[in-house]
Amino acid sequence: MRPTDLAREHGISTQAVRNYEQAGCLPPAGRTPSGHRVYTEVHAAALRAFLALVPAYGHATAVQIMNAVHDGRLDDALALVDAGHVQLVRDRETLDAVRGAVHHLTEGPGRPGARSIGALARRLRTTPATLRKWEEAGILDPGRDPATGYRLYRPHDVRDAELAHLLRRGGYPLAHIATVVGQVRTASGTASGTGGGAGSLARALDDWRRRLTAQGLATLRAAARLGDYLSRVGAQDPPLDQPEDRVAQLAERGEQQDGQ
Repeated sequence: MRPTDLAREHGISTQAVRNYEQAGCLPPAGRTPSGHRVYTEVHAAALRAFLALVPAYGHATAVQIMNAVHDGRLDDALALVDAGHVQLVRDRETLDAVRGAVHHLTEGPGRPGARSIGALARRLRTTPATLRKWEEAGILDPGRDPATGYRLYRPHDVRDAELAHLLRRGGYPLAHIATVVGQVRTASGTASGTGGGAGSLARALDDWRRRLTAQGLATLRAAARLGDYLSRVGAQDPPLDQPEDRVAQLAERGEQQDGQ
């Protein structure tokens, strides 16, 4: 196969194929006596796997996964896949929690009490510097401890930070997030608890849920493509630890042979 053969399937340039090979996303190509690249169906499967991994886990992680596979570090590759699934689960949990805040727009029972900047950063798995940046952008407006002067994030500040964290992961710019959070603050202060803030945030959350659904489907496609590629390059299943598992596997193979 020529570079154009691989490129044509995905609507990309031949230079992109060469770049992916150079980045380690494809195994090294063979060469003709005249020096032209020669690819095989294995290279085509690698390209399919890589391009399927990108929408599922992002370009940088997809490159890391393919490099780990080609370096013989299968466990490292699978750990990156697992981490992506964990993050997707966490995003869904955060989305559900924030959606509850949209419906109620109150601190309600069970909301956390006042927190320091360090405690809030740990809760969101971010950094104090990020929270200060959000404050500069008008997203957060924490109070101050009268005794120490340190920032003090009250329950509604924690809610605002959770909304900002979710929307930021959804790719929204800080200026847009500041507008949405400001609308939520206004809506939460009204008697009816409804208004532009709730509607704007609800639309943003619906959009992010659609993105999470698309990403979840992308992980399924990526798993199929990656599994196909691993089978082509001869990646082996790890040895079974339990003797009874080994016996069951051998018995299953025997049944399959008897049925042939």
